[in-house]
Amino acid sequence: MSASLFSSAPLNPGYGFSLFPALFLFTVFLCVPHLAYSACGKPPIIFNFGDSNSDTGGIVAGLGIPVRLPNGRTFFGRSTGRLCDGRLVIDFLCQSLNTSLLNPYLESLGSSFSNGANFAIAGSATLPKRVPFALNIQVMQFMHFKDRSAELAATGANHLIGYDRFGDALYMIDIGQNDLADSFAKGLSYVQVVKKIPSVLAEIKNAVKNIYERGGRKFWVHNTGPLGCLPQKLALAKNISHDLDSFGCISSYNDVAKLFNEGLRQISVELRSEMEDATIVYVDMYTIKLDLIANSTKYGFSSPLMACCGSGGPPYNYERGISCGFPGYQVCDQSSQSVSWDGVHYTQAANALIASKILSTDYSTPPVMFDFFCQ
Repeated sequence: MSASLFSSAPLNPGYGFSLFPALFLFTVFLCVPHLAYSACGKPPIIFNFGDSNSDTGGIVAGLGIPVRLPNGRTFFGRSTGRLCDGRLVIDFLCQSLNTSLLNPYLESLGSSFSNGANFAIAGSATLPKRVPFALNIQVMQFMHFKDRSAELAATGANHLIGYDRFGDALYMIDIGQNDLADSFAKGLSYVQVVKKIPSVLAEIKNAVKNIYERGGRKFWVHNTGPLGCLPQKLALAKNISHDLDSFGCISSYNDVAKLFNEGLRQISVELRSEMEDATIVYVDMYTIKLDLIANSTKYGFSSPLMACCGSGGPPYNYERGISCGFPGYQVCDQSSQSVSWDGVHYTQAANALIASKILSTDYSTPPVMFDFFCQ
């Protein structure tokens, strides 16, 4: 794996630099087996669809919503629009291929889309449809991108993706968390949320089929993580003392996530049967993330259910209306090793470990290497 995966950008002068985070990330990657150099025989092209878990700045570029320091403090030394102190899982996956980090589709200034584009926007869901930036809107944006990129490439324009390369690209989908979590936040019962799952899954299946009909053949689908372990949900949910599991997570929220994930796994099986010339990799993010939370001390983390950047202090350090980077927030020391960054999203250190688990292929069905699409 490229040594650039372990590099650390200069930090903003307002934050003290510590070697500990960089050394920790280096140790994480050395200790996880099965990692290898990218075997890409041609330049990798990736298109990503999703929500804040993989949004590399689309929320700022598309809606102008500010994402302020300390977001970005650990790696970039400035805010890049990522809801994280540094890199996301998708950033580590891109770096494992020695390709540039994906630019948001809506970032018009200084962007290069020669290696793909990121259509993910924080807050996105699959339903309701036709509401920016629902999954079907992101797919429609991709269709426009493909047509326009091909047109310009045909005229000789540089740094664009030719029409023939879209079939070689990897199409990543990581969405559904907001459909489930927001339903609980709106007061829906467990049964009501469960009844929504088939409609959410249908939208994801339609998205894959629409991309397939336009030439996509290689898909990488992440299931959703343990929603009941997010500090935000733990802090805001009411009367949950009877519903906490042995890890301190909300059982009913996690049960919904597991039902959704099983449905997504079944859809992946169906799509493989319907699209025999396509490769669809289903990645079990739930198991990876729950293992990180349940065995946090083994991995060198502490307080897995408490946000690093938030408000209110223990046990969750999350209060409604006080977001990371806005007045009233408090942030943990940069040398600390937290799992949760802001109560919803993971820290760079956690994302590094998650990415290494993904790259091991132990959580993928079929168990193919991440670089399979560009070999």
